[in-house]
Amino acid sequence: MRSARFLSAILGSLVLAACVSAPPRGLPQPQVPQPVRPPVAQPSTPRDPVPAPAAGFVTPEIMRERGLEGVIREDGAALLRRFGTPRLEVFEGDMRKLQFEGQACVLDIFLYPLAPGAEPVATWVEARRRSDGAAVDRAACVAALGRR
Repeated sequence: MRSARFLSAILGSLVLAACVSAPPRGLPQPQVPQPVRPPVAQPSTPRDPVPAPAAGFVTPEIMRERGLEGVIREDGAALLRRFGTPRLEVFEGDMRKLQFEGQACVLDIFLYPLAPGAEPVATWVEARRRSDGAAVDRAACVAALGRR
């Protein structure tokens, strides 16, 4: 009798266990978001190779605007004589940018070589108001900053 009760208890447990529902299959389980870490930039060293310039020489566009005749096609030395020490001087490839600043405006002069291996000369000018960066007349800014 004891074994019959024991057997019925085990069978009852199995029946109850079969009634418990398992989670439905095929449904995606919630994913725990993983923290995103930005890639760590490797510092460049002097031994890193310098990127090769783009194939071929591209002749720069030369600005043609009235009032800029004394700036366009001038080399860096002539521009320094005319405007003094630049606030900023940037070199990028064969391009050179000189930035001059006065009370009224900021003048950016872009110098590019006109032929492969030639000395860069002024080919483009941008001018903006010093207070808010709004564009201003380029020739007026040149006149305001020029020493001549």
